[in-house]
Amino acid sequence: MGAVVTAVIAIAAVVLGWITIEMACKPCLDSGRRAMDRALDPNYDPDEPTAAAAAANEPLLANLSAAALAKAI
Repeated sequence: MGAVVTAVIAIAAVVLGWITIEMACKPCLDSGRRAMDRALDPNYDPDEPTAAAAAANEPLLANLSAAALAKAI
């Protein structure tokens, strides 16, 4: 009976340790899991531009008309 109790306590300690690590390192683990999901996705093309990259290449004043631009200056 003592071996069963010891095994249950050891398993509970491992589970609680796992939960503690998951909670403490959540941001790092989440970004790593996203990177792995993206790397293992067969539809992911690293050469395809993303919406964020396309928005970064747009000029800052692209949506302003000439009148609004003159007024801003």
